[in-house]
Amino acid sequence: MQHNGHRLKNLLRPDGRRVHVAASPEEHTTLLKTLAELEPDGSFDICLHGSPEHLETIREIHSHHEQKRDELRQMHADLYQEFENVHFQLEALANEMHYLTEQGVSLDANFSKFGYDAHLRTRELEPPASSMSRGSSGHGPLDWDAERRKGRSLKLWKRPVEVASFELFVDLLYIGIIAIIGDQAVEHPTGYGLLQFTIVFSIGWKIWSDLQIITSWLDDIIQRLSVMFVMACLIGFTLNIVEAFETTYTMMIAFYVTQRMFQSAYLLWISYLIPMIRGFMVAQVIIAVTGSAVWTAGIHVDYPARLAPIWIALLFDIVGQIVLVVVVRRAQRPRTGIGPMFRKWFEFHPSLNIEHKTERTNAFVTLVFGYSVIGLFYQNKAAYGINAFFGKAVLSLIQAFCFNWLYFEIDGWNIHTHAIRRHVLSSVIWITIHLPFIMSYVLAGASLSRLVVAHDCQDAEVEKLSGNSAVLSEEEIPRGLRWFYCAGLGAALLSMSVISYTHVHKKIDGQRVTKRSRLGLRVAVALIMICLPLAESLSSLQLISTCTGLVVLVLIFDLYGCTFVGESFVRDGRKCKYWADCPRKRRRALEEAMKSGGMVKVEELADDEKGYVPAS
Repeated sequence: MQHNGHRLKNLLRPDGRRVHVAASPEEHTTLLKTLAELEPDGSFDICLHGSPEHLETIREIHSHHEQKRDELRQMHADLYQEFENVHFQLEALANEMHYLTEQGVSLDANFSKFGYDAHLRTRELEPPASSMSRGSSGHGPLDWDAERRKGRSLKLWKRPVEVASFELFVDLLYIGIIAIIGDQAVEHPTGYGLLQFTIVFSIGWKIWSDLQIITSWLDDIIQRLSVMFVMACLIGFTLNIVEAFETTYTMMIAFYVTQRMFQSAYLLWISYLIPMIRGFMVAQVIIAVTGSAVWTAGIHVDYPARLAPIWIALLFDIVGQIVLVVVVRRAQRPRTGIGPMFRKWFEFHPSLNIEHKTERTNAFVTLVFGYSVIGLFYQNKAAYGINAFFGKAVLSLIQAFCFNWLYFEIDGWNIHTHAIRRHVLSSVIWITIHLPFIMSYVLAGASLSRLVVAHDCQDAEVEKLSGNSAVLSEEEIPRGLRWFYCAGLGAALLSMSVISYTHVHKKIDGQRVTKRSRLGLRVAVALIMICLPLAESLSSLQLISTCTGLVVLVLIFDLYGCTFVGESFVRDGRKCKYWADCPRKRRRALEEAMKSGGMVKVEELADDEKGYVPAS
C-alpha cells in the first residue's frame, strides 16, 4: 500500500469491513449521518484521525499484510526475491521521474517569474481527492520565454480571487454620491433633512452591498456587465436625490427597484446553474421582491403616510439578510423544530469571502475619511492666510487623521479573531454597525465643510474668503448644524467602539490599560460629544477645537494603554549587547576576527567546542 505522503481516508480491514477516517469531530458527525443513509446495514466503521482506534486499525491491517508477505516469501522464495529487486528499481525510477516532471514544472513556473535560484523550493500541490490508490499524471517541460509571453484570458464564468480594479472605480463613484447626499443634508439642518439623509443613504448603502455580492461570487464577463448595469441604475438614483421628497421620488425609487429586480434575476440564474444552493438563492429573491413591492406601493402614497412603507421596505432590505442567516444557521442544527424538508432546502449556501468583505469595507471607510478631508478645502483671498479659517481646517484634518488611526491601526492591530470569524452574532453586528458608523461620520464631515468657513469667531472675516466659500460662510451657526456635527461625530465614535468590541484581540501580559477600560473612555467621550450642542455659546472654532481635543485624548489614551508596563516611550539609546559563555582560546579568535574585519562561523565554533564544560 502506497500513500505518497497523503492522508488515507479509507481503510479495508482483513475481514473486508471498510473503515472511514474523519479529520475532525465535525466531519465524524457528517460521515456518520451520510453513511447511515447510504449503508443502512451498518457495514462500516468510522474513526477519528490520530485516535487510538485509528492507530489500532492501521496496526491490524499492517500486521495482516506483513503476514501475507511472509507467506509469499516462504512459498516462492526465488520469485519473491526477483520481484523485490524489480520493485526497488521501479520505485527509484518513479521517484526520479516524479521530481523531473511535477517538481520540474513547478520550478520552471517559478523561474519564469523570479529567475533561477538553486535555493528555490516548491510545495507539492494536494490532489483533488485522497484515496488508497493514486493515479499518475504526465507533465512536460515548460518553455520559459513562451510562458512569459502568455497572457490570461477573461472567462465567461470564473470565481474571484482578489479585489478587482473596477471595484475601486465603483468606490470612487460613491465619493460623488456621498458628497451629494451630505451636502443636501447640511443644506437643510433640520429633523426633516436628517430623515431624508437617513433614507437616501440607507438605499445607497444597500446598492453598494448588492454590488459586493456580485463581485464576491464571480469574476468574469457576466459579472462586469452586471456591475455596469447596476452602476447605470446608481447614476439614475443619484441624479434624483436632491428633489427626491418633492418631485423626483418616483424616479429615484424606480431606479432602485430596477436594480433590485436585476439582482433577483441574477440570483435566480445562479440558482438554476447551481441547484445545491437553490434554497438560499430563492429565499434572497423572495426578500428582494417583497421589499420592491413595498417600495412600489409607497410611490402611490403621499407624505407623511409614505414613511410607513419606506421603513417597512428598508426593514426587508437590510434586516431581511440577517433573518435569513439566522434561519440558515438554525436549519443546520440537528433536532430543531424546523422540518426535514426545510433543513434540506438550506443545507448548502454560498460561502462569504471574508478577506474580500473586510478589504472592501475598509476601502469604503477610507473613502469616507477622505471625503471628510475634501470638505475642509476653502478658497482664500487674504494675502496672509494664517487665520481662524486655516486653524479650523487644520484641526479638522487632525480629527480625521485620528479617526483613521483609531479604526485601522489601534482597533485593527493585534487581532486574534476577526468579528466575522468569531461568531455569527459578532459577524452580524460587525456588518450591520458599519451603516450607522459611516452614516454618522459622513453627516459630521458634511457639517465640517460649513463650520470651517463660518465667520462667527475672531480672525474670521468673510472678506478673506473667495468664490463659493464666501457664499457658504455664515455669521451664526444653525442649531441643527451643531447637532449634525457633534452628534454625528459622537455616534461614529460610539459605533467604532462597538466594532472594536466585536473583535477578539490578543491578551498581552503587562498591558497598561485593558481593552474594556479603553473602550469605556471612548463611550464616555462619545456621550460628551453628543451633548456638546447644548452649549450654544460655543463658536465654530471652539466647537471644532473641543471635539478635536476629545478625539486626540482618546487616541493618546489608546496608545498609552496598548504599551507595556516598564516599556520606554522613546527609543533606547544604549547599544545592544549579547552575552555568551566562551572559552579563552575561542574568545581571542573572535576578538582578532572583529579587529581585522573577518568572519567567524558560529557553527564551526559550536562543533569544536563539543564536550566543553564551563567552569563553575
